[in-house]
Amino acid sequence: MRIEIDSLAYRYEQKVVLEDLTCCLNAGQVHIILGVNGAGKSTLMKLLNRLLKPRSGSILMAGKDLADLTLNQIAKRISYVAQQQQRCELTVTDYVLLGRKPHLKWNFGIKDEKIVFAVMKKLDLGDLALRPLAHLSGGELQKTIIARALVQKPEILLLDEPTSNLDLKNQIEVMEIIRQETAEYALTTVIAMHDINLALRYASSFTLLKGNRVMASGGMEVITPDNLSALFGIRIKLYRLDGYVTAIPE
Repeated sequence: MRIEIDSLAYRYEQKVVLEDLTCCLNAGQVHIILGVNGAGKSTLMKLLNRLLKPRSGSILMAGKDLADLTLNQIAKRISYVAQQQQRCELTVTDYVLLGRKPHLKWNFGIKDEKIVFAVMKKLDLGDLALRPLAHLSGGELQKTIIARALVQKPEILLLDEPTSNLDLKNQIEVMEIIRQETAEYALTTVIAMHDINLALRYASSFTLLKGNRVMASGGMEVITPDNLSALFGIRIKLYRLDGYVTAIPE
């Protein structure tokens, strides 16, 4: 599902967070938003999920204005993983199963269970099936939350810092799964992230946010030493190592 963002603006009281934001995000691609703390990455994610209402501008999803969709239509189309998550006493299986709720008419069925257990297997959560969320490590909790988002079978997948609590092995595993799911189901996946090199490894396109605006948006052509240096306020050089572009600060 193609997302078209046109002249989007948002402010908290008198503080401008985003101004004149314009870009397009295509289906079947992993789009990564890069920027320093306070650049507006999390705010943009909330605007895309209609948790916040823009001051001006529009967000079109497959040509339909996000503002015109019902909450149920949004829940069926969009999965959102926020940066901060609360623990509870639900088991991993029960929590992930709740991701199927937007598609239910009455009760959970065999189809829902198959989807849940298939995703849990992909994320290696089988041994945690009966463990309460309150007893999980930070990494285990993050993978469980991502599993719930995937079982929702969305058209748009929004992830705010999805690898922040994961060790290196789990970061790679989770990003590989996200890339595979994006390609297999033609998802429009949007990820807010700080890790430049993880972004370079998995992104199809990039949006660079600086000074409340889009500094650059596009494919690898926008990932230049000058752009990254300006974005993060530190001189950065790019190298190609084993087929991957790698950013290294001077």
